[in-house]
Amino acid sequence: MFEKYYSDRIKKTPSSFIREILKVIQDPKIISFAGGLPNPISFPKDELKKSMDNITRDFGDKIYQYSTTLGLDSLRSQIAQRYKKIWNMDIGIDNIIITTGSQQALDLIGKAFINKDDVVMVEKPSYLGLLQAFCVYEAKFVQVKLNDDGLDIDELKRVLKNDKPKLSYLIPNFQNPTGLTYTLENRKKIFNETKNQDMLLIQDDPYGELRFENKPRIPYIGLNETDKNIYLGSFSKIVTPGMRLGYAIAHPNIIKMLETAKQASDLHSNIFSQYLISDYLKNNDLDLHIEKIKNLYKSQAYCMLDSMEKYFPKDVKFTHPEGGMFIWVTLPEGQSSLELFNKAIAKNVAFVPGDPFYVEERNVNTFRLNYTNADNENIIEGIKRLSEAMKEK
Repeated sequence: MFEKYYSDRIKKTPSSFIREILKVIQDPKIISFAGGLPNPISFPKDELKKSMDNITRDFGDKIYQYSTTLGLDSLRSQIAQRYKKIWNMDIGIDNIIITTGSQQALDLIGKAFINKDDVVMVEKPSYLGLLQAFCVYEAKFVQVKLNDDGLDIDELKRVLKNDKPKLSYLIPNFQNPTGLTYTLENRKKIFNETKNQDMLLIQDDPYGELRFENKPRIPYIGLNETDKNIYLGSFSKIVTPGMRLGYAIAHPNIIKMLETAKQASDLHSNIFSQYLISDYLKNNDLDLHIEKIKNLYKSQAYCMLDSMEKYFPKDVKFTHPEGGMFIWVTLPEGQSSLELFNKAIAKNVAFVPGDPFYVEERNVNTFRLNYTNADNENIIEGIKRLSEAMKEK
């Protein structure tokens, strides 16, 4: 009876596949590799408690009051300083807006820059949260497949020539869902192909700090070489996701449009969380904390990969990430990950089938595993159960 009130755009927007799966797997007997959840033992709970005491003492009513849309100046300054330190990026607080998680940054970009049927180029497969966020604004998606080294350059050239996208969305580091990382050479080729395009390039990097292999960081695509880059980051994976703090880095003119969109959305992100994270960054060694997370995730990733090598059928392929949170699995041609999901649930183990990561493909033979939110014992047992499900006829 309520459908007549719904907007056309919301009727066309699918619900979050992962959120629906998480409702199904509340049973504590189920071993879940489905959500992209940080491990709770990585949360700096004692340090954050000290920061709560600090900000309550030092800032009084300010931590409970309305605040500015762009975000807390001290936190924006700390973000700018970190990016200068890591990447030698020439940015200041005018280049930064604080958002309610980087997911809100995607929504604000959609609100500020996408008209109906505007073309958005995304990876194949791509982050399902982006597809849902931009679907609301009735974007037209074109996908460019991923190879082991990054974007397929021949497909990229065809899309740029034929579809002329207005925006492009990429996750160059430990991509969600595949776990792949673009090589330096691939990034240079992407920049050469896109630098003269009339297109905004969104580079989402929630996982870049989580490189657990001892290799150097790879610079962003076109770092400091274009005003048409929007960089997205988050504290969700390196401090705590419950604070819901992310940020966008871009030209001040772009930030101004995102600020206007945010004013119409939520006025400002949680100011208590902003003061809390700012104090935490001021009084703790973030790099040392991240190093602990990386060591934890390296152990978990290797445990899952070793178990997959041992128990999975030999014709099942999977990625070998050097950081981040995900492994991408490819079943033999003709097999369905959705069918496997139902078999796996019957054995009390869960994952995310590949379908929601594609624009058009359905009943695909790929799926995503998360290794960060299960201990090694459950990882081994869960992979055993999943292997048994794979072998059922």
